[in-house]
This record gives sequence, C-alpha cells and structure tokens, in this order.
Amino acid sequence: MAEKIRIGNSDLEVSRLNFGGNVFGWTLDEQQSFEILDAFVAAGFNFIDTANTYAWWVNGTGGQSETIIGNWMKARGNRSRLVIATKVGSQTKEHPIDISRKHILQSVDESLQRLQTDHIDLYYTHFDDGTTPVEETMSTYDEIIKAGKVRYTAASNVTPERLQESFDVSEKNGWAKYIALQPHYNLVERAGYENDYAPLVEKYGLTVFPYWALAAGFLTGKYRNDEDLVKSVRGGGVQKYLNEKGLKVLKALDEVSAKHVAKPATVALAWLLSQPHIGAPIASATSKAQLEDLFAAVKLKLDEGDLKLLNEASK
Repeated sequence: MAEKIRIGNSDLEVSRLNFGGNVFGWTLDEQQSFEILDAFVAAGFNFIDTANTYAWWVNGTGGQSETIIGNWMKARGNRSRLVIATKVGSQTKEHPIDISRKHILQSVDESLQRLQTDHIDLYYTHFDDGTTPVEETMSTYDEIIKAGKVRYTAASNVTPERLQESFDVSEKNGWAKYIALQPHYNLVERAGYENDYAPLVEKYGLTVFPYWALAAGFLTGKYRNDEDLVKSVRGGGVQKYLNEKGLKVLKALDEVSAKHVAKPATVALAWLLSQPHIGAPIASATSKAQLEDLFAAVKLKLDEGDLKLLNEASK
C-alpha cells in the first residue's frame, strides 16, 4: 500500500502522488482513461485531481474529465476509497475567470452531477478573477461546506496578497479556511513558489500539491533541442526551458538518474517530494510505462548529495 499523508489539519489522507486529470477526454479517451485510473488505484494510490473546465480547449466548455472520472467511479463502485479534488473559476469559451457566489453555486452542482457523487473532497479556487470580493468567495465556500457538498477548500492560482486576505476574512468570520495550495512548482520553476508562497504555506500549515511538476514534460528529458519540440502536442510549451539553466537541470537529472538507475521524471518528482510541506506532486501519464516512472518517485529516496546537485543546478 502506498504511503499516505494527511492534508493540513483535515481528516483527508492521500497518497504521495496526485494523478492529474487534464488528460481525460483530451489525450486519452474514456476507455484509455479507465485503464490508467485502474492501474493508478491498483498500485495503492487514491488521489485524483481534475477541474470543471478540463478539457475546455477541446470542446469550448470542458466537463469531459469530470464526466469520465464519474463514469469510472460508478463502474468500479470505489468512490469511498478515493479523494477527489476538482476546481472552480477558470475560463472557458463561454465565460471568463469567475469566482463569484453565483458561479461557484452553479459550478459545484454541475461538478457533483458529472462526478456522480454527493460530495467533493477538496475544492480549489482554480484561478482568481481578482475582482470578486474575497468575503464573497470565502463565505460561499463556507456555505457549500456546511451544505455537505464540499468537505474542504484549497487555492491554486491566487496571488499571495489575495491568499493572505482569504485567511484574514475566514479567521474574522469563523468561516472554513483553505487547507492546501496548488502552485506552479518544479525544478525549473522555483522562485515564484519559494519566494512568494512558501512563507504563507509555513504560516498556515498548508499542504502543497505542485502542478506542472514535470514542467509540461521538459523534466522527463525528452526535449533537449529545438528538433525535439515537435515530438508531442505539448512541445511548444517547453521551448522556454531550452536555455542554459534548463540544460543544466537536465544534466544534473541525468547524473542522479544514472546513479539510481531511474528516469529523469522519477528523480524530478522525488526532488519535489523531499521539499518541505509538499504533499504530492500532480502528474499525468498517458501510458502504463509513464505511470511506472511516476510510481517509482514515491519509493526513490534521494540523498544529500543528490539534492545538493539538483538544488545547485536549479537555483
């Protein structure tokens, strides 16, 4: 059984790998998604991350990812053994970023319907519109928690200032507080999280679930020059890492990988797992072979020398 950790001060216990559901209904059809999800839980993992708008870039509105997960849980009868995280607030072709009371109340019901469940374990502010008063958003979350639709809330793309404000108003009004943070954080993207968010994480005892844990695939090592960028639909997204720093990180990853006979992706996730407050990196896989590389990260223990090498290359 995979090791579990508790999220913040909640009673949610999750495995140290969080499967990223953005691939469901995008690069994986329903049948392929079921196979990957089956393999994920068979290995002892229980934590699945999605969003109400995945994969809106395919159909304009999203909803496919939640629908597939809902169909799978119903077919397998395993809802009670899983921790399901989904999100609210990001844009689609139909609406801009929105975390108003009206949008949250409508979206949570739609998510519950697609997921075919009566509650969401962890509900994220996916993106903050920057204009809805923080009081409005946090009071709405408190309301849907009291109604039993959501167990806990968390934040993803929220500025440090608005995040601090969210804690202040929840504290003042006795509302439920965020228990986790989902930031953009990995070996080639460290400064934003470490400088701006880590102090808040420390202050409020948040558990951190980094997204783009493999930098859109760059840290798998499959993109090493411009010719490699055409290898996948995500290639264009990693071009910005093909610079001196990015290549230095890959060199360090190669060295540590060779030592442990592991894949670069495995080492990159193991590095994240060794950082303070990190609960589980979010990563996706579109094949069982890729899944194995993710599973291996949870077992890989990097020593001080490995961490020093990776830290130096990536700082």
